[in-house]
Amino acid sequence: MANVLNEEKKQQVLALGRLGWSLRRIEQATGVRRETASNYLKTAGIAVRPAGGWGRQSAVSGSATLTPAVSAAPPAEPEMAADPSLSKPTSEGAADPTASKPANEVTTDFGVGEPVPGASTDLNPQQSTPEAIRHPETASPANQALPPSGSRSPSACEPYRELIEVGLARGRNAMAIWQDLVSQAGFASSYQSVKRFIRRLRGTQAPEAHPVIVTGPGEEAQVDYGLGPMVRDLQSGKYRRVRLFVLTLGYSRKAVRLLVFRSNSRTWAELHEKAFRRLGGAVRVVVLDNLREGVLVPDVYDPTLNPLYRDVLAHYGATALPCRVQHPDRKGKVEAGIGHTQRTPLKGLRFESLEEAQTYLDRWEAHWADTRIHGTTKRQVAAMFAEEKPALLPLPLEPFRYYQYGQRTVHLDGCVEVEAAYYGAPPGWIGRVVNVQWDELYVRLLDPHNGQLLREHVRQKRGRYRVKPEDYPKRTPLGTLQLLARAARAGTNIGVFCQAIHREQGELGVRRILGVLALAKKFGLPAVEEACTAALELKVHEYRFVRRYLERRPQTPLTLQQVDPLIRELVQYRDLIQQRLQEQERQQALLFETVPPATPATSQEVQE
Repeated sequence: MANVLNEEKKQQVLALGRLGWSLRRIEQATGVRRETASNYLKTAGIAVRPAGGWGRQSAVSGSATLTPAVSAAPPAEPEMAADPSLSKPTSEGAADPTASKPANEVTTDFGVGEPVPGASTDLNPQQSTPEAIRHPETASPANQALPPSGSRSPSACEPYRELIEVGLARGRNAMAIWQDLVSQAGFASSYQSVKRFIRRLRGTQAPEAHPVIVTGPGEEAQVDYGLGPMVRDLQSGKYRRVRLFVLTLGYSRKAVRLLVFRSNSRTWAELHEKAFRRLGGAVRVVVLDNLREGVLVPDVYDPTLNPLYRDVLAHYGATALPCRVQHPDRKGKVEAGIGHTQRTPLKGLRFESLEEAQTYLDRWEAHWADTRIHGTTKRQVAAMFAEEKPALLPLPLEPFRYYQYGQRTVHLDGCVEVEAAYYGAPPGWIGRVVNVQWDELYVRLLDPHNGQLLREHVRQKRGRYRVKPEDYPKRTPLGTLQLLARAARAGTNIGVFCQAIHREQGELGVRRILGVLALAKKFGLPAVEEACTAALELKVHEYRFVRRYLERRPQTPLTLQQVDPLIRELVQYRDLIQQRLQEQERQQALLFETVPPATPATSQEVQE
């Protein structure tokens, strides 16, 4: 038979198999077909290394080291020439084992031992095959006994197992652990050794279960972005990678796929609205990732949502539910939908416009994605969506009115600036920050703490002001029309007189009108009304006339009020005075009665 080898070839194949050579290399060295060599190796009980495992796996462990007698055995040239397959003469330099091509560096963690001294890994049989392998009968019996196969050499990382396990528990990757071992523990092996050891440790861990999240019809939808196809940008003329937006219903797995060039807060919200419109209804909960367009501050218990995105969902009756940070498994349905879209309809395609790409994707969605049998539910997607559609929330009659938002600081004039126009804030907010929302029609100022509406103004042109009358500072001068209206409220003739001043003197008469109103505070409204009446009769529309009239006008004599609740009657004062006088008389009478009268002196006392 053609595949029966002689004893010499057989011994060569077996010896090379014990060294861990691959079947392809044995075929190149000996000329024996790989199938024949594999049969002989399996019959002899020698493990065959699988293809593609060079430097990673080995069929034998410990058999890669030959005894010094084998490595030092001189080659027998006449016997090699007897074999036609090994009859190629060798050069003088190739006969020297130290001058042969160096073998690729191999780590000992793969079970491949140290390279054989004097044995080359070159594929030339006369340069790489030692004499003891080509003619094993010439070697001594001790040299023919090779170490048993099937054992793996211990890893260099084994003494550092505890340190590696601690690093893995802290969440550090293989590169960080290897750097720590080198810098702190004097680790001498390579990074690949650490990586293989960590892979082996993780392989022994039990896999974590990932249960399927079951939701009711119309209850939940999952949204996310992914990389879309290459589409030519009409502005630059170059192909650009677009973004793929996918919204997947949790019950039926019905998906809406939309393509956009760029994303921002408004685009993200508009994509949700367009997806709800395509589905014909809205869901109650939207599960999303912590991207900036939807979540401003990620938090497990109280995330801060983008206000525009929050209001859009509230307009449709939905609520946002962000995932935990770095836990995308919560929205695995949309993640699978994005991967399915990238691998199946969009793989390797380019489009000349975004409309062309969206049309192709919609056609694929209707003909293939909706009609497929889903791998988890084992039902058609379109049939399950027909069951879920009645459970969706009805769409509002009007679409959401989009706005822009931001934060502004109230200036010293009590206004905030929005697109080069100025809008007044309530008193007491100077120097403080307020939330601002604006669209094409209105500007709203909101309290940043509770979201309460502070003021709502109509949009103004650039450079214009919009302040409510009650928000003006007390020291702010009134406008001309406001002054005339105030003068008319003060008195009929006062208002007519002030209008005549403004009509004749224009803007110069504004201060004179202010002077007339100041005279009303000083002399009283009746006196100023009388003075203005006299000025109108004389047709003298001058502030100075009214002032002089009031200054030279005789003052009305002061009159004391006779009757007032605070003024007592004079009879009471008379009675009080009489009572005081009587008390004084009684006190004096009592004083005279207590003092005894003086006796007259005798004549004798006078003489003495």
